[in-house]
Amino acid sequence: MLNKIFDTHAHYDDEAFDTDRDILIRSLKESGIINVVNVGASIESCKKTIEVVRQYDFFYGALGVHPSDTAPLTEEDMKWLHDELLNDKMVAVGEIGLDYYWDEPSRDIQKKWFVRQLELAREVNKPVIIHSRDAAADTLDIMKAEKCHEIGGVIHCFSYSKEMAREYLDMGFYIGIGGVVTFNNAKKVKEVAEYVPLESIVLETDCPYLAPVPNRGKRNSSINLPYVVDEISRIKGIEPDEVINQTYNNALRLYRI
Repeated sequence: MLNKIFDTHAHYDDEAFDTDRDILIRSLKESGIINVVNVGASIESCKKTIEVVRQYDFFYGALGVHPSDTAPLTEEDMKWLHDELLNDKMVAVGEIGLDYYWDEPSRDIQKKWFVRQLELAREVNKPVIIHSRDAAADTLDIMKAEKCHEIGGVIHCFSYSKEMAREYLDMGFYIGIGGVVTFNNAKKVKEVAEYVPLESIVLETDCPYLAPVPNRGKRNSSINLPYVVDEISRIKGIEPDEVINQTYNNALRLYRI
């Protein structure tokens, strides 16, 4: 079964991997992990992402600044991101968006840099990876106002309702599903996994976070993706191979590889 899995969202630059990063990454192919997109979340992690992508031929990168890290951003940073995103192995702008779970930075600052990074995606002609937490209405309003159906991308770690998923599907966006779908209490995510056509789903880990059952609470890695595959196949009543093959092709389309 483990023949061709694409992890569309990982953070292998994270310090959680400092002790065994190289050994772990070099072992991924043995578990059927054929490609990984390492995703930036701050300017610092974007720099580390560039290093990781240089080192491993089956890795791609996404560069962008997570809403929680937008306070110190400058136009100089946008210029640097723009130039680095012109590299063919950098396949998306992300992760960007809104996160109202925390009070800082202010919502105005988050919105400003969300819009600016959507503009950046247009400038470099790359899709976007959207992070949206406790900010459903504002995220959707901004994406509609900025005509995101023209940009394309993925809603990472989707956590909203089926109705909200429909809005993003109508924009041509993919829905990212990871370890949360295996949690017993993740009723909404399971409903979304059932509702969204397989042709619009991509697999992701968000590692080192959100490890699936039976490893919930431990450090996550791409090696855990078969648990996500099994749960999606159970929910949809299809074979795991079908989930693997379709989501792999979806990832290639999403990132225009």
